[in-house]
Amino acid sequence: MVLTIFGSVAFDTIGTPTKILKNVLGGAATFASISASFFVKPGLIAVIGKDFPKEYHKILSKRLDLKGLAIKDGKTFRYSGVYDKTLSSRRTLRTDLNVLRSFKPTVPDSYRKSEFVYLANNDPDQNSALIKEFDNVKFSMCDTIDFWISTKRSSVIRMFKQVDAVVINDEEARLLTKEFNLIKCAKKIMSWGTKYVVIKKGEHGSLLFFEDLIFSSPAVSLENVVDPTGAGDSFAGAMMGYLTSKKKTDLTSIKKSVAFGNVMGSFAVEGYGTEGLLRVKKPDIKKRMSQYEKMISF
Repeated sequence: MVLTIFGSVAFDTIGTPTKILKNVLGGAATFASISASFFVKPGLIAVIGKDFPKEYHKILSKRLDLKGLAIKDGKTFRYSGVYDKTLSSRRTLRTDLNVLRSFKPTVPDSYRKSEFVYLANNDPDQNSALIKEFDNVKFSMCDTIDFWISTKRSSVIRMFKQVDAVVINDEEARLLTKEFNLIKCAKKIMSWGTKYVVIKKGEHGSLLFFEDLIFSSPAVSLENVVDPTGAGDSFAGAMMGYLTSKKKTDLTSIKKSVAFGNVMGSFAVEGYGTEGLLRVKKPDIKKRMSQYEKMISF
């Protein structure tokens, strides 16, 4: 196994201006892993309940290695949220951790030599403990969310010291650092020990920070956006998938991985739930990447 992804697999109930989705396949690790699977076959560390449908399991098994997927008595993690009319803001209605509440992740022996590891927006203490179970990590990246920033800020900061890169959205970067300017946010995060910081800005693209360098990349311009759920996770999964496929971690490769992140995130928002990613073919990615490169060159 060359890439391992640790995170949540969930049932999502999402309200959008055009459709209400009930108990569809979701979760940070789900989106990240499916996105990464277009570049390599990642190993997944996650937990599901006995209520997880066979059709969802089949979707994952076709694309991922599931030796790290635990099946426990009880119900699968559930999330419920609703978007505003502009699709730019989402309000959480309910979060039921269920089997995720007592989950103690372990790394399968076949995953321990993974050179690339992505830790999704899990409990930061779990992430910090899990990364130490790998023998030869070449590049690691983590994410976080406002819940952990508000309840375990010191643990989030300690987690950042354990990884090579941090991916975080603009609102959470400001909440965490207590800074408003995103350059100041990134510098403070890097001062805590990570080498790279990627700040996601939704429809406005992303910013990559390394030392004194800032690499700004716009989002792919789209006419039809229906569901932004999982876009950020798809972005991160594509980054890790691309870097793993190239087995490179130089700055040029990381810049290219960010571009692929924007491309895969664009596919995610064009469908409801995971359907945007699941209907993509590799030629679609190649074509959109070519269009994206034309869009950002001058």
